Amino acid sequence: MHIRQVTGGLVAALAVTFSLMSGQATAAPAPAQDTAAAARVVTYDASGSAEFRSAVDRGAAIWNESVNAVELVPSAAGQRANIRVLADNGWPRAQTTSLGNGTVWIGRQAVIEGHNTIRISSHELGHILGLPDIKPGPCTSLMSGSTAGTSCTNAYPNAAEKSAVEGYFGGALTRTSGDAPLNTLIVD
Repeated sequence: MHIRQVTGGLVAALAVTFSLMSGQATAAPAPAQDTAAAARVVTYDASGSAEFRSAVDRGAAIWNESVNAVELVPSAAGQRANIRVLADNGWPRAQTTSLGNGTVWIGRQAVIEGHNTIRISSHELGHILGLPDIKPGPCTSLMSGSTAGTSCTNAYPNAAEKSAVEGYFGGALTRTSGDAPLNTLIVD
């Protein structure tokens, strides 16, 4: 142990001496910093969502509050969005083309029946983020959709749903698909 301390001290002294002899001081390298992986940005265009625009924005905000690996942001004017959100008179549904890409329809039929618009929006966006339906299911599962009943207003993903989305979008290698089938219309 004594030899290691003397040798270490000698190496340090020589390093200082040589750096002073060269006439130029150099700074020690900065310690490595841990940087969190940046969230994958997924844009959405809700200009065709009519009276559901605020529900769509709130559904996107809920996902942004719930996960770190992906961030849903409104697309800029003239920008092609990853997700297109439309309103129609049918039942809510989503068409995924690839993970983070597709079309969502906020169907008025479910709203007329009494289902919560924010829960519908958050649920349909969940499909685009790779999640399948979990039916039947309890109100605590966002992906249980309409099977939770019209009294269910929970628009937040549960721990398992959050974890799945984090897994699809997080990590060094981003997955190209989630559990939701691709190029398939998912009618809730």
